Amino acid sequence: MPAVVPLIETSLEGLTLVRRGKVRDVYAVGDALLIVATDRISAFDYVLGSGIPDKGKVLTQLSAFWFEHLRDVVPHHLLSTDAHAYPEPAQRHADLLRGRSMLVRRTTPLPVECVARGYLSGSGWKEYRQTGRVCGIGLPEGLEQSARLPAPIFTPATKAESGHDENITEAQAGAIVGATRIAWLRDLTLTLYSRGAAHAESRGIIVADTKFEFGVSAGGALILIDEVLTPDSSRFWPQDQYGPGRPQPSFDKQFVRDYLETIGWNKRPPVPALPGDVVARTREKYLEAFRLITGCDLA
Repeated sequence: MPAVVPLIETSLEGLTLVRRGKVRDVYAVGDALLIVATDRISAFDYVLGSGIPDKGKVLTQLSAFWFEHLRDVVPHHLLSTDAHAYPEPAQRHADLLRGRSMLVRRTTPLPVECVARGYLSGSGWKEYRQTGRVCGIGLPEGLEQSARLPAPIFTPATKAESGHDENITEAQAGAIVGATRIAWLRDLTLTLYSRGAAHAESRGIIVADTKFEFGVSAGGALILIDEVLTPDSSRFWPQDQYGPGRPQPSFDKQFVRDYLETIGWNKRPPVPALPGDVVARTREKYLEAFRLITGCDLA
């Protein structure tokens, strides 16, 4: 077990807490927001009783990498990750915030998640087995679990503050945010996915699927927000171990889900804690994904 202690919750004196999500604590800093990624980990819609040391740093620093890598495709909300340059009073918490926080523009988040799938897995695989479709999109017959799709597909979902997101069709998403806007978001999502997946594949990682979130800025522009192509928002598979027809080994929290399935948890409170070996292995998976994609060690 690593000596580093996970950061489970923050309480930053002098700052107003806006929201505490499953992983992130969000504070108001003047006209901006400060997003702090803790080491909490959730599975089956519950935050577990154990944290994964450095997980929040991986999510933050990997998102920052992707914001820069994809900035020519779409504007984003990131202003700074330099905790020592944040406005007061955030700056006085620089030691805690270093490496795991982002100062971002405020936006009005769109109430849909924009999901791209290049492979048949998870809820998409379950729906395909039942209907031959995923979010209303017809797919060829006879596809296997984890099969690469003929082309990536756009499969939006509702956004749930608590509980599980629900897959919806593009038409249903269009009824929520507008038909013209959802068509634009579909094309943008698939472009971002293709760019990100190509880079990851060059580093030995398959991005089976991922979700993007977008917000509307004060000036009315649509921009990329939240996290981008992380092990929390994506399925990352090692390319050298890929084979269709079965579940895949992964760099994401599927490792934790698999453990929870083996212990017979009924997926209701009380939530279990994770044993030390599962925490340590999960931490290493997150760190390995970061090193492979960025070519750098975690700061």
